[in-house]
Amino acid sequence: DAISAAGKPLLDVWMSHGDKVTAIPADFVTVASTETCPFAIMANEEKRFYGVQFHPEVTHTRQGLRMLERFVIDICECEALWTPAKIIEDAVERLRVQVGNDKVILGLSGGVDSSVTAMLLHRAIGDRLTCVFVDNGLLRLNEAQQVMDMFGDHFGLNIIHVEGEARFLDALAGENEPEAKRKIIGRVFVEVFDEEALKLQDVKWLAQGTIYPDVIESAASATGKAHVIKSHHNVGGLPKEMKMGLVEPL
Repeated sequence: DAISAAGKPLLDVWMSHGDKVTAIPADFVTVASTETCPFAIMANEEKRFYGVQFHPEVTHTRQGLRMLERFVIDICECEALWTPAKIIEDAVERLRVQVGNDKVILGLSGGVDSSVTAMLLHRAIGDRLTCVFVDNGLLRLNEAQQVMDMFGDHFGLNIIHVEGEARFLDALAGENEPEAKRKIIGRVFVEVFDEEALKLQDVKWLAQGTIYPDVIESAASATGKAHVIKSHHNVGGLPKEMKMGLVEPL
């Protein structure tokens, strides 16, 4: 991306953590470093093993896509055969195998992740999916009705509409800090969703639209040193005593 004053090549990358690797195996070499991260990239060319301590998948890492393409296509010699249709077919088949003939419940927000999860499950298991839409009072004008119209009337999903505005706003009253608000919203959502799940009979699986950036942003680090970008209630926010299995197709 640039050249330093000393003539060394520089890459702009995105790091969101406070922990770091402090030693690498003897058969690895250091390819890149930062002022605070001595082993930002390491490599063993003989074994074709590579490691990075940043996020090549995000747009902030300007050469990230080229790194991933070089690893997947040039080094691993994979072919770019996947199409969106093939990905959908594979996801639907995996869901059918995982769930079998059981019933599934999903918290549907109307956002991209939970909506994609809902449609994949609906295609895989049909009426054995029940969606729960919780109106937390923080949505855009008429958004709740739009979600119900789209997924209930248009797509024909089983969907339960829960009015939770007063409960959420009471819990948020007086709180100004964004991360604290996210945690409150997540906690109340889990409480409301858990109450609705208990009303349903013979539901064996809980589906979530978790994507891996949710895990990264929540920074569920064993060291406690990773920086939390923002909390997600679908990462570490579920009741420990939950008896349902977890389905996360994304």
